Amino acid sequence: MSAHPDTAAHGHGAHDGHDDHHDDGPVSHSTFKGYMTGFVLAVILTAIPFWLVMGNVLGKPSTTSLVILGFAAVQIVVHMIYFLHMDAKSESGWNMLALIFTIVLVVITLAGSLWVMYHMNANMMPMSVHDMKNMP
Repeated sequence: MSAHPDTAAHGHGAHDGHDDHHDDGPVSHSTFKGYMTGFVLAVILTAIPFWLVMGNVLGKPSTTSLVILGFAAVQIVVHMIYFLHMDAKSESGWNMLALIFTIVLVVITLAGSLWVMYHMNANMMPMSVHDMKNMP
């Protein structure tokens, strides 16, 4: 028999002395070290593109723009992980699903806007300088 005969009646069994809360898995707790790591990474990911532009390191503006966009994407990930504490485990994956949905919408909106602006520019602007002189 059990040393505590009333535990079987209450249904506690092997969980004697424990609270009845449910553990939903690991929860991201912010720490000073985590915030400082995120801060240092954010400063580095800001300083390098600043140096690339101010020093005209790469020469071609298009190459510099692509490198800056790459650094921006990495910095977004750093902010999401270290400051917003988003990962695949938080909120049972719903944060990641919301993030993916947002990224898809932003990509569709940007690509559609650029496509429309390019075609409006190509189809509505005069074709040559001669055409410009003949305009009213």
